[in-house]
Amino acid sequence: MTLTLATVKPGAFLTLHYRMAGPVGDVINTFEGAPATLTLGTGELSPTLEAYLLGLAEGSHSTFELPAGSAFGPRNPDMLQWLARQELIDMGEPDEQYEIGDVLQFPTPDGKAKFAGSVQDFRSDERGDAVLFDFNHPLAGQPVTFEVHVIGIL
Repeated sequence: MTLTLATVKPGAFLTLHYRMAGPVGDVINTFEGAPATLTLGTGELSPTLEAYLLGLAEGSHSTFELPAGSAFGPRNPDMLQWLARQELIDMGEPDEQYEIGDVLQFPTPDGKAKFAGSVQDFRSDERGDAVLFDFNHPLAGQPVTFEVHVIGIL
């Protein structure tokens, strides 16, 4: 009887450790904590990153170097948006103080999910107080190191 290791296929449920890093270091790294669980094809990872997982065997440990922009697309200047301070007050704490680099979670229009934006700048003028957010993925337009250790496949 020959025992064959499971391999990653579309729609697979995975338990894995993974690390995504750009030129300035790690953006996410689960190797020092609990492993992640995810299902391929549900948007938890970009389709490009999922493609690198396909065919990997259970127990495998691989590192991939992705060229700039291939993992999360190019940076999109339209993803930089000013939000009136009043909008932020309406969504959260009225006395919240933000600093450049802070990451806030925003609800999607349907309220079923969230997306992140990082604080880039502040404005106070005749139009009112506002905060500039970058809604691009932190690794958009950058080369990415993607390291993965596939622990289990269902």
